[in-house]
Amino acid sequence: MANLADGYGTDVEIYIKALTTTIPADTPTGAPAQLNDLLEQLGLERHEHPTGAPLYIWHTVPERLGADEQKRLATRAIPALLLAGAEVNCVPEVFDEAAYRQAVHDARTRVARLAAQHPATAGSPSRPAPSRRTP
Repeated sequence: MANLADGYGTDVEIYIKALTTTIPADTPTGAPAQLNDLLEQLGLERHEHPTGAPLYIWHTVPERLGADEQKRLATRAIPALLLAGAEVNCVPEVFDEAAYRQAVHDARTRVARLAAQHPATAGSPSRPAPSRRTP
């Protein structure tokens, strides 16, 4: 089985499988469980081969969705993956600019809301002062 994430050295490769309408999100062999969990939390379906002793794990956008909604779901996952530190590649045939912009806006709003709920204390420095050394 081909794994584009292994081939391109990325954390997630989003594309349309040849001769189908399936949109996979490949992760590299041995990807961290947190990455696979995040893809599931973002609405992608997890697959394993062989079942029971996963040697190969991949995710797909649910095929029960219409073609445009599949592309939007895949695109909306990108900002969250980037914020988690993943290197993501998405082919232009899947990428939906409006869905991406909305997902970025939503992520920024969430971050701002969290910052407002947990403001830094006024007197504390963001990092400790460097220690002084005498020669």
